[in-house]
Amino acid sequence: MDFARYDLAVDMTLTNIAWFLVVGLLVVGFLIGSFVLGQRLRKQERRPPAPDSQPHLPVGGAVYEVRGERESRGFPEGGLRPHQIGGYGNGGSTTHTHPEEARAARESTFEHPNPRTK
Repeated sequence: MDFARYDLAVDMTLTNIAWFLVVGLLVVGFLIGSFVLGQRLRKQERRPPAPDSQPHLPVGGAVYEVRGERESRGFPEGGLRPHQIGGYGNGGSTTHTHPEEARAARESTFEHPNPRTK
């Protein structure tokens, strides 16, 4: 038997184990250091605002969305070229005189994509 090869194999195994432990300890040390640094930085941050400094509701209560129907501007049947648009979307519009009727007319043409059949 050749004990020199056996001793060399044991030495390589122990060396590999030692390197594995050294690298593992370095990783653990890095993680602990990162945690400690994070705690220090967190202590330096400002505290969250107190409930008294938070915004409050207005005196009249919550503000709600206002919905309104607008008059059509009469878009041409054949469409427009980009140079012919001239302010669509940017121009003002007037409020519809009968918003409920306009909404009912618009919604009456809506068809559900998956109607339930009885």
